[in-house]
Amino acid sequence: MLWAIGFFLLSYKGYERSDDIAGKLACAFAIGVALFPTIPDGVTTSGARVIGTVHLVFAALFFLTLIYFSLFLFTKTGPRNRPTDRKLQRNMVYKACAYTMAVCILLIAIYHLLPDETVSPLGIYKPVYWLEALAILAFGVSWFTKGEAILKDEN
Repeated sequence: MLWAIGFFLLSYKGYERSDDIAGKLACAFAIGVALFPTIPDGVTTSGARVIGTVHLVFAALFFLTLIYFSLFLFTKTGPRNRPTDRKLQRNMVYKACAYTMAVCILLIAIYHLLPDETVSPLGIYKPVYWLEALAILAFGVSWFTKGEAILKDEN
């Protein structure tokens, strides 16, 4: 799934160079997350820890790039254009999606900082998986909104 998301982002052609750079970076980060797995439970070798750390760095950069898309790139309006009422509504969706992703990533970071005796009982619920899934879903809503599948401008 990350490969597919990465290549969709690679093919994204925005209005400015910053859009293209963000798409290429997000692609690289998504593929990095896929190539470097998380640390398996109970594994404590130094190699596994390094690979797991690389995974976390790529994941953080990937989600930060998605937040950047939603919060800064998708909300732009041309300098000569006045935003339509629908555009203002879409901007609210983009911001809500960006904040949802940010909260998910913050909660994942907090989860990783919790002591083992607190994390162990929570682990059966797979909170990292669900928070990552929610963040990806939020970006999907933002992406569909950007494509005007949601809140399309009226003619």
